[in-house]
Amino acid sequence: MTSTTRTEVPVPAGARASRPELPGGRYGLAGLVASEWTKVRSVRSTIWTLVVTLVLGIGLGAIATATTAARWSRMSVVGRLTFDPTRTSLTGLLFAQLAIGILGVLVVSAEYGTGTIRATFAATPRRPLVIAAKALVFGAVALVVGEVVSFVAFFVGQSLLTGPVPRAALGDPGTLRAVVGGGLYLLVLGVLALGIATIVRHTAGAISAFVGVLLVLPIIVTALPSSIGNSIGKFLPANIGVVLLSVQPQANSFSPWAGLLLLCGYAVAALVVGTVLVVRRDA
Repeated sequence: MTSTTRTEVPVPAGARASRPELPGGRYGLAGLVASEWTKVRSVRSTIWTLVVTLVLGIGLGAIATATTAARWSRMSVVGRLTFDPTRTSLTGLLFAQLAIGILGVLVVSAEYGTGTIRATFAATPRRPLVIAAKALVFGAVALVVGEVVSFVAFFVGQSLLTGPVPRAALGDPGTLRAVVGGGLYLLVLGVLALGIATIVRHTAGAISAFVGVLLVLPIIVTALPSSIGNSIGKFLPANIGVVLLSVQPQANSFSPWAGLLLLCGYAVAALVVGTVLVVRRDA
């Protein structure tokens, strides 16, 4: 029988003291927000989707108002009486909502697609804080961009309504509420898309679900009998958006702020469900 003798090599006293300490994984919300802000602003998709949001929100609104001004003399009496200059100038926001929703999806799904979400959760075991940081950073970006798009689209649109075409001013009843509401609408829809992405975790699937809620559901509801469709339609995000962007009251709908509050409820519910699933599922 042979025996092996292990020789202990002495470790210098200063070696252990100079060994770098590994992160403990206990980052606060402020550190996570800073990290998420770095991620958002360093990705090309963020810039492109924000540019598309600006172009759609402002450009399509300008086209809508310019077209209305050009054909005003040929419009029917009913068309002139029901014309809403504020809503017309904010028409582009109903298309910009798709771009801001895609950005909300990518904030979460892009990390799942590349697998970097594992490193994020390894560095920050408290997963709800990660989702909260993503929602806060994206929400701040969406709010600023949404309000800029809404106000610029309004002023550009009103400048194109020349001649006998009625124009709106921010001091008119309901106008400021509609313009501010347009930016808030984009914010809440973007957070809703982020919540959907947290649940689905796949870019294509989350975008499909978001588009389905926004565009497909209204088509389905329209095909229902009017007695049922009118009762259901006022709960749809797209219809809530139309009410928010309008100065004139809309039939079969909630008030603008009540509708926005309901939309906030949808976004919060999606985030809560998504956060619970993030905690329970593997990355």
